[in-house]
Amino acid sequence: MKKLLVVLLLLTLVLVVVAVAKEAAVNGWVVDAKCGVKMASAEGAACAKKCIGAGEKVAFVPDGTKDVLVVENPESLKGHEGHHVAVTGHVDNDKKTVHVETVNMLEKQ
Repeated sequence: MKKLLVVLLLLTLVLVVVAVAKEAAVNGWVVDAKCGVKMASAEGAACAKKCIGAGEKVAFVPDGTKDVLVVENPESLKGHEGHHVAVTGHVDNDKKTVHVETVNMLEKQ
């Protein structure tokens, strides 16, 4: 009985670690999926707002990468189009998507 309890406790611990490991905290730019990396700057804010307003998908470009992650829940970034933000969420690198949990504006540099 003790062995079973130890095994269950270890399994639970492993599952918790795996669940937490998939959540990421990243700084980057809110852009539109069409222009992506080209508009990942303060200068691209107007373009990102225009394209997203015209129906283009909301995307996120993490700092220091050329990755364009389509945002699964774009309502979470409403009002942040073209902004430099810090987000936490779940990244799916295979699908190139991110599900945003929290967003915070970063100070202008």
